Amino acid sequence: MNVVITVDPRDGRRRATDLTETDESRLEAIAVQASRAARWLSDLGRLGRAEMLDRIAASLESRRVDLVAVAEAETGLSQPRLETELTRSALQFRMFGDVLRDGGYVEAAIDHAADTPLGPGPDLRRMLVPLGPVAVFGASNFPFAFSVAGGDTASALAAGCPTVLKAHPSHPLTSHASADAITSAIREMGGPDGVISTVHGEQAGRSLVRHPAIRAAALTGSVGAARAIQTAIDERPDPIPLYAELSSVNPIVVLPGAAVDRADVIADGLFASFTASGGQLCTKPGLAFIPSGPDGEHLLDALRGRVGSAGGAVLLNERIRDAYESGATAFERAGARVSARPQVDPGEGFTVAPRLLEVDLPGLTAEIADECFGPLLVVVRYRDIAELDAALATVPPSLTGSVHRGPDDDADAVRGLVDVLAARSGRIVFDGYPTGVRVSWAQHHGGPWPSTNAVHTSVGATSIRRFLRPLAWQDAPEWILPDELRDAYTAVPRRVDGRLEPKRE
Repeated sequence: MNVVITVDPRDGRRRATDLTETDESRLEAIAVQASRAARWLSDLGRLGRAEMLDRIAASLESRRVDLVAVAEAETGLSQPRLETELTRSALQFRMFGDVLRDGGYVEAAIDHAADTPLGPGPDLRRMLVPLGPVAVFGASNFPFAFSVAGGDTASALAAGCPTVLKAHPSHPLTSHASADAITSAIREMGGPDGVISTVHGEQAGRSLVRHPAIRAAALTGSVGAARAIQTAIDERPDPIPLYAELSSVNPIVVLPGAAVDRADVIADGLFASFTASGGQLCTKPGLAFIPSGPDGEHLLDALRGRVGSAGGAVLLNERIRDAYESGATAFERAGARVSARPQVDPGEGFTVAPRLLEVDLPGLTAEIADECFGPLLVVVRYRDIAELDAALATVPPSLTGSVHRGPDDDADAVRGLVDVLAARSGRIVFDGYPTGVRVSWAQHHGGPWPSTNAVHTSVGATSIRRFLRPLAWQDAPEWILPDELRDAYTAVPRRVDGRLEPKRE
């Protein structure tokens, strides 16, 4: 079996680990364990799973020092960034505990037997139930919050689905340590093997989604990775859904009034947003539309100064580093001009220089409007707001679209831009920046293709919906019904005979 290798991106040093890639026999055993663990999760019920999620959060936090140290050595991300991300991971598990205690996510509905205009109607009761074991592919850029200890895992376990995690090769030891923290909390509750498991290796990932026990898959990664996983899924006799969060440019429009009102503040915010974590965030802004003229030039000068004095950014792995350099070169060949780029010594690792490119609006092409993963921003200079509708149509649909307004900007123009962005993104940001995705009930982290391949969100309370399916019971005896569908049960909100009834404790 192949030994799993870990690489420190700060110096390129490669080390063998004690882990090995998962072979077919081990994968089969994992899938069997996951299938058996589904019953334990079901028997826990909503409140038992809520307690489990709280315990997982506590276990992660109790191992904070070790987890952050391992992740720093494998990703090159800063300690403060990793501390924040681990806090976010714990927050996600606790939030889904709250989702379970609330219970509204099951969408319980009851239609009692009654006479209808079409004749006697049967008793019908419906709610959402777990899909079964699911596969989750860890993300390179979030070793905690979108990987083994991430929101996909938290929402799948909350739904009652055993989770098999494909560890990302950029941080195998972090994945292993995170899984150990989660498993420890589950074992303290008497949980069996298979509630969560990890596999390593590309072949294991493909075999995982082909296994008949797996009922859904989730990915945060590239379009290429999604297509490879979908190809493996298509080899199954029975299709399963793939929920993939992929490529995103996240355009920002700075209107003339905003450039007049707060050019330096916007320059600070833009710089921080596109360089944070080495620009390796799915919500990193890749395009900023800035007005021509003195105020826009002042904003651009301020941005040039910040980029020109910036240090190097350590990227997660060699592939991302190479793609960043080739992408930046392709933008320049397509007509984007270098506006600012500091001198940076790449050393032996995967360090790159941040880049600020610019282009006049007529020169914006599909090649320049593409995603470049890493600390690169293209500034697009425009002369008239009326030009922006057509320009934004060249930008691929994204997770987000942002508008910065000034006190004198025309409301109708703002409304028109928002309409364009709303048709091409999943979240509209006003006078702010798309990075820093809040974990909450109202969050939506998704968008039209190629930002995602589904209408669901991968962040926030409603991301649990990906791992549930509706099931209806017709004329069922009460003893066989879930608690949430029994007449006397009032601890979740329900729609009864067409009327919404609030929960009553």
